[in-house]
Amino acid sequence: MEERRTRKEKRQILAFREVDGFRIRPGFYDMNGATVMPDGVNFTVYSNGATGIVLNLFYHDETKPFARIPFPQEYRIGKVYSMFVFGLNIENMEYAYQVDGPWEPENGLLFDRTKILLDPYAKAVAGQRIWGDKTGPEDVYHARVVRSDFDWKHVPFPKTAMSDTIIYEMHVRSFTRHPSSGVKAPGTFAGIMEKIDYLKSLGVTAIELMPVFEFDETLNRRVFEGRELLEFWGYNTVSFFAPNTSYASTTEYNHEGDELKSLIRLLKMNDMEVILDVVFNHTAEGNEHGPVISFKGFDNNIYYMLTPDGKYYNFSGTGNTMNCNHPMVQEMIVQCLRYWVTEFHVDGFRFDLASILGRNQDGSPMDNPPLLQRLAYDPILGDVKLIAEAWDAGGMYQVGSFPAWKRWAEWNGKYRDELRSYLKGDLWCAPDAVRRIIGSPDLYDSGYAGYDSSVNFLTCHDGFTLYDLYSYNHKHNELNGWGGTDGADDNRSWNCGTEGRTEDEYINDLRFRMMRNAITVLMCSRGTPMILAGDEFANSQYGNNNAYCQDNEISWLDWTLLEQNKEYFEFYRNVISFRKKHPAIRRNLKPAVCGYPFMSVHGADGNMMHITGEARLIAVRFAGYRSGTGQDDIVYLVINAHWEKAEITLPPVKGSGMWQMIIDTGAEDGVYYRKSGRPVTGRWQMKPRSVCVFTALYIAENLHRN
Repeated sequence: MEERRTRKEKRQILAFREVDGFRIRPGFYDMNGATVMPDGVNFTVYSNGATGIVLNLFYHDETKPFARIPFPQEYRIGKVYSMFVFGLNIENMEYAYQVDGPWEPENGLLFDRTKILLDPYAKAVAGQRIWGDKTGPEDVYHARVVRSDFDWKHVPFPKTAMSDTIIYEMHVRSFTRHPSSGVKAPGTFAGIMEKIDYLKSLGVTAIELMPVFEFDETLNRRVFEGRELLEFWGYNTVSFFAPNTSYASTTEYNHEGDELKSLIRLLKMNDMEVILDVVFNHTAEGNEHGPVISFKGFDNNIYYMLTPDGKYYNFSGTGNTMNCNHPMVQEMIVQCLRYWVTEFHVDGFRFDLASILGRNQDGSPMDNPPLLQRLAYDPILGDVKLIAEAWDAGGMYQVGSFPAWKRWAEWNGKYRDELRSYLKGDLWCAPDAVRRIIGSPDLYDSGYAGYDSSVNFLTCHDGFTLYDLYSYNHKHNELNGWGGTDGADDNRSWNCGTEGRTEDEYINDLRFRMMRNAITVLMCSRGTPMILAGDEFANSQYGNNNAYCQDNEISWLDWTLLEQNKEYFEFYRNVISFRKKHPAIRRNLKPAVCGYPFMSVHGADGNMMHITGEARLIAVRFAGYRSGTGQDDIVYLVINAHWEKAEITLPPVKGSGMWQMIIDTGAEDGVYYRKSGRPVTGRWQMKPRSVCVFTALYIAENLHRN
């Protein structure tokens, strides 16, 4: 017995070591990143090609480590290095790694033991707390250890059905950065919290945040015509697991992310979900001329798609492309998304340039991309919304064909393009416009259930705002400093007669009518509508359709417009409310007792269920029976895209029902929305370039008797 006890004690002694004044032992190999525990911190990293890894410990804001602890080779299992360090005080500590291995650029191997590398699983990045001010040496990043003790107060996930969701896309900083926002913490997560009542009154059900993963806004910093230009949008990711510290209004040492968690908790308490715009298609490391921050130094030939000579494929348009379907990269992405769901209670993700996630290591498209399938069936992600931007900068366009496994929705770029065209008067687009309004059944093989796949939008961060869509024929990106060569040329916009702002009352009235048309059609289309922050009060970017670098009045929402355009804002929120009141628009109900089909398409004559190829006027009827109400829900949307007025004949009303006009965007009396409705019999005169919406609630009992 004594001999066995001695052997056990010897094994325990051998398990512990002391290096640079710290006691260490083998760590927990399935806990990636740095994890605080009662007696110290567990550090776990992996590299396929490394021959050795050193942990560097720094005091806060120091560049010279106070300790360097190499991972003993016996602390490595497979390709994973794990070490538990006792007695660390995380309150004043930062960490980073040095990774040794072969330097063979022609083979994609860039190991350099002199480089200080950021942990790929870092939960917080040091040195970027103040917006626009990156402390420390260029391209050198440290991480901090984060405590996970946030109190969610048992607030549940809303789990809003996709068909009932209304998405509001916003940029954290631009939403409240303008002095007119009136918040105490402009440009931060806390600033958004001060606007919760506003968002709730607008009626949206989900907030889609543009990138909040840690990024370096000072990357590619430059000055053009006296303006400082930054990487404002945040699409160059530095760390996938860490929230952007400069979006917090206060210092959050070792509690990075708590302010974002507080925002998410408050939104959930007000029945709003949070969707994150995530960027896994590329990183801030760029091509062979870009910085070495993390992934290049750990496993450059695994994390990135490389050409045969070791250069970078560039399907993202930003210098590099992540090798998303490699098993190691897959694992990181899955663990990342799980982390944001479990630790931050995120409700969904929108994947930037998602077609890249379906490319093979050589860049070729895959029939059944393992990453996309894995995300579709992952149990932790089982209830979250997965939304793909189904194209990339390499020319792959997959709207309607993105590998979905009945789990993925798509940004419907065809909805944007074809509705923009028709609404501005391209009458030959009428058949296309109709297909988009009824849920794009030609794109989504679930037929009229296509609304589960189609995220409909007319504007987003990338392109014109809604006001600019009807104020500019051409992009005006001169202040971006690229000679007007950046940004999309295919905008399908119309300036209504004058380029830019004008005092002409007729043109301004026409622009607001066109905007009313746009939001009405969007909210009366089958699919999930998405709107751009600021469109509801006619915010402008002065014709800039690619304001990615503009941290100024070009991008910041001007909240004075909310009061200035109050009438338009009220119309906007009423149309959102109208959509919520009429489930027949959003999904197939039980068949209508009156006998109408779920959806039907009409022209000027509502008795006819077809349209011509170049229809000046199109109409769509939605119908269904509301269970438990004894009523059918009937909505009739009519669009006159022509510059002349047009008379329409409404479809027949069965039983004792009667049509009532709710929305008339061209109303001469200025009453564009009527909550109680205006009775209409038989015919209606449509104003030029206008949209009308009629409803008829049939009493089912009366229909049965008739």
